[in-house]
This record gives sequence, C-alpha cells and structure tokens, in this order.
Amino acid sequence: MKNTVNRAVALRIVQLLKEKNITQYRLAINSGITHSTLKNIIHETVKDNLLSTVILIASGFNMTVSEFLDSSLFLEENLDID
Repeated sequence: MKNTVNRAVALRIVQLLKEKNITQYRLAINSGITHSTLKNIIHETVKDNLLSTVILIASGFNMTVSEFLDSSLFLEENLDID
C-alpha cells in the first residue's frame, strides 16, 4: 500500500523523533512552529504540508531537507501521488 505525501512526512517525523530521542514539543520549539501545527501534521489533519513547513521541521532536527527526504518513504513508487 502506498502512502500519501502527508502520511510519508508524518511517518518520517515520528521515525526521526524516536531516532533522535526528542519530543514533539522540543521539535516544535527547534523548528519555530507551534506544537499544535506539528501535532496536526503527525496526526494527518493537515491537508497539504507546505514545503516551507517541511524545511522548518528538517531544520528542527538539525538536518537539511535532503537528509529529511532521504528515506524510502519518499520514493515515487512508495507514494500515492494524484
């Protein structure tokens, strides 16, 4: 089953939170976005994630966007892009 881009972003955030052992709250602060925005992204209540938000989140993980997107979650064959 393929993921939507929003689902892939949410899964990647959760994966990195575990890998880097940081909380959603700390990531929100590091990213400069509100905790509620981050929570909405993770729970997929946001219809379209903006690239600018993904850039902030990557920065909050102290990563480049390329590093954030360097996951099989974002391979075209794994995404349902309509």
